[in-house]
Amino acid sequence: MTSDVVTSNRGNILVVDDLPDNLRLIKDTLSEYGYKVRSATTGAMALRAAELPATELILLDIKLPDMDGYEVCRQLKSSDRTADIPIIFLSALNETVNKVQGLSIGGVDYISKPFQVEELLARVETHLTIRRLQKHLQEQNLRLIQEIEENQRLKDIFFAEKELAQVTLQSIGDAVITTDAQGNIRYFNPIAEQITGWKENEVEGLPLYDVFHIINETTRKPVENPISKALEQGEIVGLANHTILIARDGIEYAIEDSAAPIRDRQGEVIGAVVVFHDVTESRYLAKQLNWEASHDALTGLTNRRGFEQQLIEAIASAQDGSQHHALCYLDLDQFKVVNDTAGHIAGDELLRQVSALLQKGVRTNDKLARLGGDEFGLLLTQCPLSQAIQIAENLKGLVRQFRFVWNNKTFIIGVSIGVVTIDRTSQDLMEVMGAADAACYAAKDKGRNCIHVYHLDDGELRRQRGERHVVSKISQALETNHFCLYSQKILAINSNVLTEHYEVLLRMLDENGEILSPNTFIPSAERYGLITEIDRWVVETFFSNYHKLSNQQGLADSWYTINLSGTSIGSEQFLKFLIEQFPRHQVPPQNICFEITETAAIANFDQARYFISEIKKLGCRFALDDFGSGLSSFAYLMNLPVDYLKIDGAFVKHISHHSISQAIVEGINNIAHAMNLETIAEFVEDEIILAKLREIGVDYAQGYAINRPSPINFNR
Repeated sequence: MTSDVVTSNRGNILVVDDLPDNLRLIKDTLSEYGYKVRSATTGAMALRAAELPATELILLDIKLPDMDGYEVCRQLKSSDRTADIPIIFLSALNETVNKVQGLSIGGVDYISKPFQVEELLARVETHLTIRRLQKHLQEQNLRLIQEIEENQRLKDIFFAEKELAQVTLQSIGDAVITTDAQGNIRYFNPIAEQITGWKENEVEGLPLYDVFHIINETTRKPVENPISKALEQGEIVGLANHTILIARDGIEYAIEDSAAPIRDRQGEVIGAVVVFHDVTESRYLAKQLNWEASHDALTGLTNRRGFEQQLIEAIASAQDGSQHHALCYLDLDQFKVVNDTAGHIAGDELLRQVSALLQKGVRTNDKLARLGGDEFGLLLTQCPLSQAIQIAENLKGLVRQFRFVWNNKTFIIGVSIGVVTIDRTSQDLMEVMGAADAACYAAKDKGRNCIHVYHLDDGELRRQRGERHVVSKISQALETNHFCLYSQKILAINSNVLTEHYEVLLRMLDENGEILSPNTFIPSAERYGLITEIDRWVVETFFSNYHKLSNQQGLADSWYTINLSGTSIGSEQFLKFLIEQFPRHQVPPQNICFEITETAAIANFDQARYFISEIKKLGCRFALDDFGSGLSSFAYLMNLPVDYLKIDGAFVKHISHHSISQAIVEGINNIAHAMNLETIAEFVEDEIILAKLREIGVDYAQGYAINRPSPINFNR
């Protein structure tokens, strides 16, 4: 290719790119070879510039400041004034999906940056030639025929033009077939030979429908021949979507095409031309992307996105009263045991096997989906509630009988299922999914491997919704630091202990800044697995501010008691976290006492004993809270290395007028002292109770008679 400057105009090209260096390079390159080039740096400028009649071809970048190149292409193709301008995408985005998207919305070609000058020039020239051929072939032919009749000299010109067109048709990447007015083949270019499997010398004179076999890829029914339509209607026609060409050897190609009539100078139709190209790969990629967008890669089931779309359609069909469906929300029981014991690879295999098992238990027209994790959705179409419950029972039985074997270990799992009807009263996707999810939670609360049917007046579900509302507030409080710490003094009442002792208490702020007591949010935090996060917040907040508090006058040697949940004391990760906090914040362990409830210690006895032993090695102390509320308190107490017993306030607050409560407090106090433990009485609400506790010999008292809880001010 010569580098000499060409002065003649070889074509009018619009270049759209927001980078000045790119524009300059492309413009200089094309101008050097005789093209007239205009430029635009935004999508809006490109849309205006393209409407100028001189625009013959557009080189379009994808990344633009106001809209991407895909959107520019869509708008150009939707306008009658610009729809026929060929668009070549010229972009650094060179993934197959980018190319497929560009071609699928109307681009004729795609050139990746950085580009080769020779490639750019060749493709520009080819597509300009194709466009001119498509736009002017009919009038050129008519003009040439007229000139042949009028002047022999023009015959040579016509011959030269015909030769040029012939060469162009031979070299372009699209298949081209022309016919006479009866639809018999007159011309077949090499690409047409390649796709159809027929040779030009074999097909000349044959009816097009003998060679060009096309069907709909979905219905497999024949598609009307575009040449026939073009000849009958006398206008350009496009091929129907999803068309397949069956080649001579039986191979199928996905194609896109258009056909146009050829007219003589009197305007009579004398033939037609069809131009088509192979889009098998791009159509396959589009299908693959569409499948992946709506299916779960692990199980092959519909994913949440695809399932929600099916559910929306089902709700709409039920709202007009014509259909009645049911939705099942399934959550595997003991799946976490498999994941934690055998690893995530085993967990994935379990999900695959369970998916196949559930598929066997549903009807052909039902929709099963994996919603995420170990949760599944099942849409039972045209299914009354009684039948839905029976199907759910069947699925529950299948899962319960299933045995998952991994590395010679056998695991038994179950499934909790929430069932909700979909009828004319169903509102929308969120309402239906929320009801099914709530019913599934209720099934788990029943003891797992159960079924719960949703009802509007379901008290259990109302309670769960209330708890989940609180859980959302807790999550928000953790994110926005909307917790605060209080303290309450613990007074030594039978000794001259000079060191002050305080319990650190937790409060939460609501959206209005009002203080919420622990009773309003701790039970929900424990039920929904947020309590350890709260314990972490308390420890980290108190420890990071400890020296601000201990530097205050009179508080340097104070003890502080911090409450821990049963979940936290059973967690290796929390134990590691807690041990790391002491050196990190330089907190003296001998000034910290941790408090756990008696019921939490008994429920996780071995873990609690190990946890307490490890923390006591640092020098910390431990108190056992709510003592007396458990069933085997004294038997377990002998094996728990605690330092203090906090006597359950339910007994303490009645000792001044209830002899049994007084006897229980005396008994706990005596046994604790026999075991060299000190006792703390909580709920000490008046001086009468305080006097009684001194008489009994209890070591410490805590309650309103001593001190009311107050906010900890770390900055005083």
